[in-house]
Amino acid sequence: MPYTPQEILETIQMVENYHFDIRTVTMGINILDCASPDIDLAAKKASEKIKRLADRLLDTVTLMEKTYGVPIINKRIAVTPISLLAQSAESDDYLKFAYMLDEVASTLGIDFIGGYSALVQKGMTRGEAKLIESIPVALSSTNKVCASVNVATTKAGINMDAVLKMAETIKKAAELSKDRDGLACAKLVVFANAPEDNPFMAGAFHGVGEAEAVINIGISGPGVVKAAVERLPDCDFRTLAEEIKRVAFKITRVGELIGRKVSEQLNIPFGIVDLSLAPTPAIGDSVANILEAMGLERCGGPGTTAALAILNDAVKKGGSMASSAIGGLSGAFIPVSEDAGMIEAVQAGALSIEKLEAMTCVCSVGLDMIAVPGDTPVESIAGIIADEMAIGMINNKTTAVRIIPVPGKKVGDMVEFGGLLGSAPIMAVRPFSPAKFVRRGGHIPAPLQALTN
Repeated sequence: MPYTPQEILETIQMVENYHFDIRTVTMGINILDCASPDIDLAAKKASEKIKRLADRLLDTVTLMEKTYGVPIINKRIAVTPISLLAQSAESDDYLKFAYMLDEVASTLGIDFIGGYSALVQKGMTRGEAKLIESIPVALSSTNKVCASVNVATTKAGINMDAVLKMAETIKKAAELSKDRDGLACAKLVVFANAPEDNPFMAGAFHGVGEAEAVINIGISGPGVVKAAVERLPDCDFRTLAEEIKRVAFKITRVGELIGRKVSEQLNIPFGIVDLSLAPTPAIGDSVANILEAMGLERCGGPGTTAALAILNDAVKKGGSMASSAIGGLSGAFIPVSEDAGMIEAVQAGALSIEKLEAMTCVCSVGLDMIAVPGDTPVESIAGIIADEMAIGMINNKTTAVRIIPVPGKKVGDMVEFGGLLGSAPIMAVRPFSPAKFVRRGGHIPAPLQALTN
């Protein structure tokens, strides 16, 4: 379907006035054919393959940015979970893969590379355990490597041994990067129902059911949606939802165009467009401010979950009409540190971890970029993860936790991460211990809704 002059003009206005951008072009690459008992050889083969396939990624994306006048903020790569590749090797020195990925990312000039990952929702192999043990050092000693671990699915239930292990991993990663306020934890996500085609970091990996290589697009546009909502200050909800759908359609059309053109230039299949509204610390580019434009005095107050449900549903409906290749997470992100409105809501006392957890029942991910006191016990972090995994498991949706226990910081302090990661107020964690609960060990069974065969 051709693009009309009116659509082109609207896109220009979205870019110039409302912070619209393509948040990421992410190339997914399968590296399982690089397996070898010799870990050095496996890392070398993987490095060569990634560089060969992604050699023109940066130049191609830059060309598309100039050609169509739409900012493309990040260029990224995701690989198949490293735990699947690494455990074929006789050596346990999995850090070689982390350093290889970081070197590849630097050589290619991309922003992040994801896939230092493991899938342990039902059990944990020796290799997966080794990879998880290596995560704190891997993330604290590299710049561009991102890690994710899937510990729960609706079909499998929740691996509580893995939940506790990930809480310990997060604490270690924070301590090893304490000179940067626990920044390593910002590159680590714990998932339930992790999607295999997610273009967003830190959770991106290339699923084993995917093609040899694909191009996935992550769009953005909270500022565009906010402007649309502000144009209708007094309308009813149906009219409001229709307007959000219309805007989401336009945003997705641009993402589809960019994705297909990059795919065509690189001769690599086009994968999906992820519809997620991804905020930034910039004023006017906030999901929280969209909810407030709907009529809330402050994000986090009564009505917030309902407002987010309206937004998420309308974005998905509008975007799905613009593309037949919708995937990833698709909806609305609510990362605290990356959203100026969320930060203000926390500082005003309107937004707590508990309210954010309630909001994750209807948003596209989960508890994202939340900074907590550095002395938060491992068991409390495990309890927070378990709660979020339960929401994902029971509701058959993707949920995730990206939490940062900042060493030396207490509630009310601010921490600066910089760039798209923004700044975060240290949020309070309830002081009541779940230690006996989370240390029971074993597996929380899959829910009844898992029996769909």
